[in-house]
Amino acid sequence: MGEEANCNVVMEATAAKAPKENGHSGGAAEAKAKATWTDITEAVTPPPPPPAVAVDPRLQGISDAIRVVPHFPKQGIMFNDITPLLLRPGVFKDAIDIFVERYSGMGIGAVAGIEARGFIFGPAIALAIGAKFIPLRKPKKLPGEVISETYVLEYGTDCLQMHVGAIEPGERALIVDDLVATGGTLCAAIMLLERAGADVVECACLIGLPKFKDFYKLNGKPVYVLVESREYEK
Repeated sequence: MGEEANCNVVMEATAAKAPKENGHSGGAAEAKAKATWTDITEAVTPPPPPPAVAVDPRLQGISDAIRVVPHFPKQGIMFNDITPLLLRPGVFKDAIDIFVERYSGMGIGAVAGIEARGFIFGPAIALAIGAKFIPLRKPKKLPGEVISETYVLEYGTDCLQMHVGAIEPGERALIVDDLVATGGTLCAAIMLLERAGADVVECACLIGLPKFKDFYKLNGKPVYVLVESREYEK
C-alpha cells in the first residue's frame, strides 16, 4: 500500500510540470515524464520466478525398478514389488545413498525398521549414519520383555512390538518402511517409540502415495518418500 501511494505522488508531480499537448513534441519536460514513468514501471515490475528445483536423476531409475503387480495379494490391490530393485545393486545403492544423504548429520541415534521390508533398508541406513537398528516386529517374534502397540486395520487389528530398553528417553529416532499407503502402521510405530520416550524425527519410505510427496505428516511427524506409487500399466 505504501509503495502504491509513493508511485502515484511521483506520477502526479511529473504530470503537473509537463506542458499540455499543443501540437509540439512536448520538450524536455515531457521527455523527463516519460523517463520517470519508465523508472517507476521498472521499479515495480515483479522479479522473475525462481528456477525450478532440479530432480535427482537417481529417482527415475528407482521408480523404473519397482514392478507393479495387479491383484496381489488379493483382487483390486496393485502391489508395488521392490524385489526387482534389490536385484540391481546400483539402483539399490542409489536408494540407500539418498536416505543417507538426507539423514547424515541430524543426530539420529536409532533407526527403527518395520517388519518386514523395513528390515531391508533400515540396517543399511543405520550403519551408514552411525546409528543403532531397532526391529519393530509382529507379536511373538521377539524374545524377552517387549512393549506393544495395537492398531486398527481395514479388517481387524494388528500389533507392533519392540524390546524394552531398545531406545533411550530423548533419543532421536528415524522410522523406516518400504511403502506408506494409509499410514496406519507408521502411526503405530510412532506411538510405540514415543511411549518409550524417543524423539521421532521423521518416517522414511521408499514408496508412497502422491499425497506423501508434499511433506505429509502422520501424528505430527513428517513422512519422506523417494518415489510415488505407480498404477498398473496395461
